[in-house]
Amino acid sequence: MRRPPPGVAELLALESRGEVKRGGAWLDGEGRGLREALVAEARRRGADVPEALLEGPGKLLLRACLDRAGEAQVRTNPLQRDEAFTCLACGREVPAGGRRPRDHCPWCLAGRHVDDRVPGDRAATCGGLLRAVAVQGGDLLYRCERCGVERRNRVLDDLLVPDDPVALAALAGRAAGPPDDRVRPP
Repeated sequence: MRRPPPGVAELLALESRGEVKRGGAWLDGEGRGLREALVAEARRRGADVPEALLEGPGKLLLRACLDRAGEAQVRTNPLQRDEAFTCLACGREVPAGGRRPRDHCPWCLAGRHVDDRVPGDRAATCGGLLRAVAVQGGDLLYRCERCGVERRNRVLDDLLVPDDPVALAALAGRAAGPPDDRVRPP
């Protein structure tokens, strides 16, 4: 069974590259009469379609009408930033991590809620103080004092300034049980 030919609305709803390619081929053949209506609707929606494309390849015309050039420039895998900072909790100067983005103080284990999806993306807008509440495996578990978000960050033991083993042991001991059952660091 043959599908009916697409209309302007269907052409402007195409999403994948393959669909756009097939739609452009259709515009080059039997859909040639729909070009002006397609451009008029695309301009009504705010697309800037040059007149010269009316007689050009259908795929280029369709891409211009879809007006997605700005979307293609949006970064979906954020750059990781590794910057030195001053700890909000203890006030010490914390150096950059080097191999990995440093996201918390190696001495008091506090951090700032600046990362959203990826460590080092600096995409969160909260900026609150992240307090380490537990150590689990090779991760520090944090809770933001401002917005309450809970997150995991890796213990950074392979950087130039590794996380303080005494602070890690104290945090692990606090989560282990009553004070008399804890192993105290030397």
